[in-house]
Amino acid sequence: MEQDAVDSEFDQLDDMSAEAYRLAVLEGQFRAEAIAAELNLTPEDVKRAERVLRVMRLLHPTPGDPRRLTPVSPEAASSELLGPMEQHRGQMEQHMARLRNQFAALQPVYFEGRRLRNHVEAFDTLTDPATIQSLIDSLIKRSRFEVLTVQPGGARPPHVLESAKESCLAILARGVTLRTIYQHTARSDAGTQGLVREVSAKGGEFRTTGEVVDRLIVIDREVAFVPQRRSTATSGAVVVREPALVDYLYSVHDLLWRTAAPFQSDAPEDRPVIDEVRQAILRLLAEGHKDEFVARRLGMSVRTCRRHIAEITADLKAASRFQAGVHATVRGLVGPV
Repeated sequence: MEQDAVDSEFDQLDDMSAEAYRLAVLEGQFRAEAIAAELNLTPEDVKRAERVLRVMRLLHPTPGDPRRLTPVSPEAASSELLGPMEQHRGQMEQHMARLRNQFAALQPVYFEGRRLRNHVEAFDTLTDPATIQSLIDSLIKRSRFEVLTVQPGGARPPHVLESAKESCLAILARGVTLRTIYQHTARSDAGTQGLVREVSAKGGEFRTTGEVVDRLIVIDREVAFVPQRRSTATSGAVVVREPALVDYLYSVHDLLWRTAAPFQSDAPEDRPVIDEVRQAILRLLAEGHKDEFVARRLGMSVRTCRRHIAEITADLKAASRFQAGVHATVRGLVGPV
């Protein structure tokens, strides 16, 4: 409490208090009436100057006459006022040194525990869709600077798009970067176009590519979600926290992003994008895949896939799919398999 008082009054030490101290030294005592007359001060000003000088230990009551205040030297006042502080500081420094040594002794314990804990927590497999989505939502709401996603497939149901839009806008409202990669087939979906239009206006970034491996979410480069692959029909997710693997997944997203095409919802569909889709179809057909696999891989319906195949066959003036593949290979339209 006394220290608080010193700090409070010290902040108010000014020329008036110093001048009152000078007069007190000349008089050999602090005479309020004389100081008020000499400096043209109000009684309140003199009382304040007296209080400041007493707190600063520059005025002491005279032994035998407490009402008579005698000035003391600044050196003596400094020793009286700062001595206990310096002693307390020395004790605090010793205490701090002991605490630092104790904390340092715990460092090996912490790092060994974290090493074992990271080994256990590096991966977590979840199978319940509601639990997976709840965890994703929770981590995204706490994201600090970046959310990266890969969303395979084409059109999604309206309620899913609406929920995704609200989540995207909330992310951007907190100043977090948002980058999403769709497949080219999403460009023709009106619902996805609407989402991209609204979210892009707030700073979200969207691109599309022909093929992606699967869904991917990377949050703050600290945690990632990838699909779980099992022999059963039940799908789940693997939560990845191992730093090296999260960095790798971030690099995968970055590579896809740099090679993907910007998604502008208000622009007409680019011909190069359509050509890239058809080239991917030709390549997958040349590898011997069925229509259903090709459609699933490229995020489109089987009907749309077959329509593309028919148009490709017509454009190449081929009588069959096999002949279309031969023509495409001769023309160099199919890259290395």
